[in-house]
Amino acid sequence: MSTYHLFFNNLANELKISVISNLKDRDMCVGELSKELKVEQSKLSHALSSLKNCNLVRAKREGKKMVYSLNKKTMLPILDIIDEHSRQHCGGKCGRCEICN
Repeated sequence: MSTYHLFFNNLANELKISVISNLKDRDMCVGELSKELKVEQSKLSHALSSLKNCNLVRAKREGKKMVYSLNKKTMLPILDIIDEHSRQHCGGKCGRCEICN
């Protein structure tokens, strides 16, 4: 499996994108993310593990909690490129994204 496939596979999952979007704003523990995203902690932990394995998110222990953060050095530029691409090339054609609605 190519590195491109692994990378984009992480970004092609709705839950993982939601995690990335939430961590863009602030660091959070599993409980906070679970509450925010309204998803079971076990399902969320699986998604976080996959994101962590590809270094898209990072984890650090704070007491009894694991706090997750976005790898801002690499992910913020990528998210900016995606946003700019959508603004320039989507042009209201898809009808499904925030830009088009």
